[in-house]
Amino acid sequence: MITEVIAVLPSAVADQIAAGEVVERPSSVVKELIENSLDAGASAVEITVEEGGHKLIKVSDDGSGMSEENVRVAIVRHGTSKIRSAADLVGVASFGFRGEALPAIASISRFEIETSPLDGEGASLAVAGGTASETRATARRQGTTVSVGHLFYNVPARKKFLRSARSEWRAIVETVAAIALTKIGIRFTLSHDGKSALALPPVSSLRARVSGIWGGRYAASLLDVEDVSGVVHTSGLVERPADVGTATRRVFVAVNGRPVRDIGIVRAAEAAYRSTIAAGLRPSLFINVTVPAESVDVNVHPAKAEIRFTDKWPVERAVESAVRRALGTFDSSAMMGYRHFTQHRLPEAVLHHGPVDSELLSAQQAPGEGLFAQPVPENDAAANGGVDVAPDPPQPTLNRDDIPELFQFRRTYIAFEHADGIVLIDQHSGHERILFEQFMTSLQTGLTPAQRLLLPITLHLGPAEADAFEANREHLERLGFEVEGFGGSTLIVSAVPMPHRRFDAERCLRETLDALTGDRVAGTSTRHEHLAATVACKAAIKAGDQLSPGEMRALFASLRDTTLPAHDVHGRSTIVQLTWDELDRRFGRK
Repeated sequence: MITEVIAVLPSAVADQIAAGEVVERPSSVVKELIENSLDAGASAVEITVEEGGHKLIKVSDDGSGMSEENVRVAIVRHGTSKIRSAADLVGVASFGFRGEALPAIASISRFEIETSPLDGEGASLAVAGGTASETRATARRQGTTVSVGHLFYNVPARKKFLRSARSEWRAIVETVAAIALTKIGIRFTLSHDGKSALALPPVSSLRARVSGIWGGRYAASLLDVEDVSGVVHTSGLVERPADVGTATRRVFVAVNGRPVRDIGIVRAAEAAYRSTIAAGLRPSLFINVTVPAESVDVNVHPAKAEIRFTDKWPVERAVESAVRRALGTFDSSAMMGYRHFTQHRLPEAVLHHGPVDSELLSAQQAPGEGLFAQPVPENDAAANGGVDVAPDPPQPTLNRDDIPELFQFRRTYIAFEHADGIVLIDQHSGHERILFEQFMTSLQTGLTPAQRLLLPITLHLGPAEADAFEANREHLERLGFEVEGFGGSTLIVSAVPMPHRRFDAERCLRETLDALTGDRVAGTSTRHEHLAATVACKAAIKAGDQLSPGEMRALFASLRDTTLPAHDVHGRSTIVQLTWDELDRRFGRK
């Protein structure tokens, strides 16, 4: 048996191995050097790149600089000024602390550093492939300039994996943008092959920073996020649901001011968009999360792009809640001439009760014709078959003064004049949104007005539909469906919700169970949303239904009082506006 000899690797080899973790590509070098500048207290950082970083990366700053003695220590592995003991790793706030970046970069490039402290002589040092020259005295202003040339020149196996100059340049721009978004009070300038690419002055808001990078129109289209949940502070900007999928998706996440990759935070933010955007679409997100430093471990990977929370669930819940609140606060009903967060908010009872104007959404006002007889008596356990039915709330009257004159076109769209143009409402999508929000409330409270059927409905289901019913039985009862088994896969439906007088309960229940077949949605909240969305879609009035003036007014009033009136449960638009400017241009008036 041959025994292998264990040997300690030379420091140069160890540095190259470390470089494989810290330096993946030119953008990794840019990230590490900018973070060093920020840790040095720089107020301005200048980045110069040639050939996508293949040839040169130079980062200059006006930070604190270093003495000649510190320059030599800085290129030694694990030379750091940020920590002194393992205890210092808890709650570390600086970008760098491991003392690995500079020696790793210097081991795989032609590296040069020039620096000067405020009250001292400047010094410069060159390193080629890990071999350092003698330091030299130099005269320069306070700050540091690091030049990295010919990256991976001495590691051909790594160099061949670099992408084209264009691809590497794009990655560098994204890296600089990510850091600039977290440090809005710092000046950043970026140039490539002698041409200026970014010139970002200090600003006072994230929106202003986004404007500086991607333009004012894009920045103005984003929604503010600002919320505190326990010790978690979530802020940032997110894309309006109507804009999702219309432009390049951008996702930037920062935790305690550090740009990170965290799929949990991204998924939590995206979860807030459920029922507002179409399946498959993903929104742009600029999310900043601030938590106590001791609750985050940033020492997960040498690149420090990944973190670990002591308890991630409160953080993710807080992010989802914050984004959902931002989407709800967004005045998407502005084009309807009404702000839904006001003291004049219409009662939820409008959804189901009221005089003739609200007959579209009225359960108790529906005529007793066809399958439908009298409403279920209030709190009558015998009549209800054990299903609690909400008592009738007071019946409000709709104020016609704040509802514009409405017109129906193609038995599909409701139109009205607005100060900024002509507005069209898709009657099915709008009613779907109304029912979805009402059903979500019912699933949480269990209080839904139900209508007892004069002639119960008999449903013969296949095995898959029967399985879907059993999986959702409790929730369907909360929505007002009173259903009993009648042997095998046969169901007897004796009471149903009545969202409007045209409601076809049998068709709705069949289509709902068919849509839920094979459903494996996990989590109560997600299941509630999925079921409410499915039933709302099947129960809403359809395109082609003729609406009376009173029905149109009821739909308008109820829609404008929802949380997200601009989108149905599939994320499609419920409201479309044709501005006067557009009309004037089409008629040649402008």
